[in-house]
Amino acid sequence: MKKVLALILAGGRGTRLDILSENRVKPSVPFAGKYRIIDFTLSNCANSGIYDIAILTQYLPFSLNDHIGSGKPWDLDRRDSKVTLLQPHSEWYMGTADAVRKNIHYIEQVKADYVLILSGDHIYKMNYRKMVDKHIENKASLTVGVNIVDPKDAHHFGMLKTDENLKITEFVEKPKQTTLTMASMGIYVFNTDVLLKYLRTMDLVDLDFGKHIIPKMIHETDVYAYKFHGYWKDVGTYDSYLETNLGLIETVDKIQLDMYDPTWKIYTRSEELPAVKVGSKANIKQALLSNGSIVAGNVERSVLSPGVVVHPLATVKNSVILNDVQIMSGAVVENCIIDKHTIIGKDAIVGFGNDLTPNKERPELLESGITVLGKHLNVPEKMRVGRNVRIFQGADLTKIKDGIIPSGETIR
Repeated sequence: MKKVLALILAGGRGTRLDILSENRVKPSVPFAGKYRIIDFTLSNCANSGIYDIAILTQYLPFSLNDHIGSGKPWDLDRRDSKVTLLQPHSEWYMGTADAVRKNIHYIEQVKADYVLILSGDHIYKMNYRKMVDKHIENKASLTVGVNIVDPKDAHHFGMLKTDENLKITEFVEKPKQTTLTMASMGIYVFNTDVLLKYLRTMDLVDLDFGKHIIPKMIHETDVYAYKFHGYWKDVGTYDSYLETNLGLIETVDKIQLDMYDPTWKIYTRSEELPAVKVGSKANIKQALLSNGSIVAGNVERSVLSPGVVVHPLATVKNSVILNDVQIMSGAVVENCIIDKHTIIGKDAIVGFGNDLTPNKERPELLESGITVLGKHLNVPEKMRVGRNVRIFQGADLTKIKDGIIPSGETIR
């Protein structure tokens, strides 16, 4: 079997996730209760039999480094496998390909036949080995993983066109308007010698695969698309993050991502916490409950991460609650994302009312009614927090006049 080196690009700040990525890199953001976003890419590698993995980090790498450790949960601590964390030495990465270029020495040292380049911030299940096999069959220099998207979303992706054999004939990076529907997933298989050649000969400071390398290679060599037909989501906005989390609790006939498939497990570094506890007066409808959580109140269509406590008479609805949050008695949380170790005081209401005023400071981030709270906050008793509100870690909410935060506000 040909040797494959997987390089996972995990250095993006994830600025659209705003509060959630304030103190952690986007691939390290918690997801689906007990997981992190990067767990899906790592699990895909392990399930595909690809065990030589390097993770390229940059911003705020500490939580990611701590989460991955030796790679044991993904079976990457064996004698014939390893996971390596690569950080910038003297200069920061200026583009996706520049990040790889600054680690050429590592690629040469591994001596792989092929380099599989992946993004660490998408939610999907994919057998990369099938893509590598197709790359070899086509005798391609580069193969690009693609998925079909709505043209209205094309400005987020590299869009491409192929001939009847899936050889790429056109590539446009994040076009403002297009009729193209085939989008690059940011997944690439390179012949190692070809990758090294282009990294060395293209001397742009901000060298990027989508902007520079792929368009050039299309005109000079054989570049093919590999169609992926499964579920694939970028959870890079508050709306997509909440929607994708809540999509995991749909009924069996509606669910798009099967997390219970024994043939393709999603692995993670789990905390050692006791089993879920449900009180005698609890009321739970459509929910994901993680280890260590205690529910004595009402939970509807929500995701609770490890250690979350919902006290008697409290209500959580259409929300994602991260680790060790406490929802005190009588409190109501609706359409919210709440980060770790925050306390919602007795009889407080977070996400209340019908006022959908977009967030005044960042309307492009919050306009659909979601309210987001950062880590380690203490929401006082009986406080009212409206919709499209952002409250950052460290905010002192005891100073809020009349205990009301209207819709659209930002509190720092």
